[in-house]
Amino acid sequence: MKQNRFIIAIASGITMIILVGFISMFLGRYMINPFKVVQILYSNMTGNALDTVQNTIVWDIRLPRIFLTMMVGAGLSVAGAAFQGCFHNPLVSPDLLGVSAGAGFGAALGILYTSDVFGITPLLSFGFGVLAVSASWLLSRIKKNSTILSLILSGIIISSVFHSLISLIKFVADTDSQLPAITYWLMGSFANTSWDNVIFAVLPISVGIFILFSLRWHINILTLGDEEAKTLGVKPEKIRIIIILASTMITASAVMMTGIIGWVGLIIPNLCRMIIGSDYKYLMPLACILGALFMMSIDIIARVITPAEIPIGVLSALIGAPFFAIVYSKTKGI
Repeated sequence: MKQNRFIIAIASGITMIILVGFISMFLGRYMINPFKVVQILYSNMTGNALDTVQNTIVWDIRLPRIFLTMMVGAGLSVAGAAFQGCFHNPLVSPDLLGVSAGAGFGAALGILYTSDVFGITPLLSFGFGVLAVSASWLLSRIKKNSTILSLILSGIIISSVFHSLISLIKFVADTDSQLPAITYWLMGSFANTSWDNVIFAVLPISVGIFILFSLRWHINILTLGDEEAKTLGVKPEKIRIIIILASTMITASAVMMTGIIGWVGLIIPNLCRMIIGSDYKYLMPLACILGALFMMSIDIIARVITPAEIPIGVLSALIGAPFFAIVYSKTKGI
């Protein structure tokens, strides 16, 4: 029964991804005939690319954006599901240990001091995201008997520190150029996405997802509690470190490319639990598919709802918070 429901959910999700992806290629402020989109895709895949404005819009602007939204949505959802199993709490998200705050500070620092010379800003963003999580881990180890709660509290502390540092940078930034750039980046956006962004993000996000997929049965055991996991031959602390590293790599890479996008890693795993249950054998693949679909759909709305594109982080919160309230009201045991 569950297997059939899982197959139906995955097939429906993939079908919707194809449909939404095709819609997003011709829908926008510059509308393109759907048949023309098909012609453009065929000509580029056969090596006979058309030298037109429409070809540039579809192949060089909208198509890489679709791939990046899919990767970011899938990655954040899988990381969120892994964190929720890792910390025995369905209300945690991938930025629990400060990765988003650290990455945001790194990007703000890059915009302030380098003006993104040689692409330093994304590298600083990724580096400080990893640094924030490392600091959370090290802080939690101060106490001899470190617990999951110690790690969570350490993440809250480190996040607060980096949010304060972001505020400090915004205070000293030039109000004419740097401050608007920092503020807009922190709100998250897929604007100006190129194939270079996709190539740069695909490896760390794909590797992180692969690692978490390979640990699905370990996460199932972790949800039983550390003592039960030990009796079953699993080392909870070792597995937890690997999960944190893989999730951090995914989240830092996503933030590095798009800015801070919240709620995706929180609501999608809980929605998947409503559909398929808490078995990570089924939960993780479904979270990957629905996360990609959700992010693609949100991005279309961000592009077409107003003449000026709405930052994706703002829209994901406006849609995600009420959506999560509905999911929460229908979920038992939280």
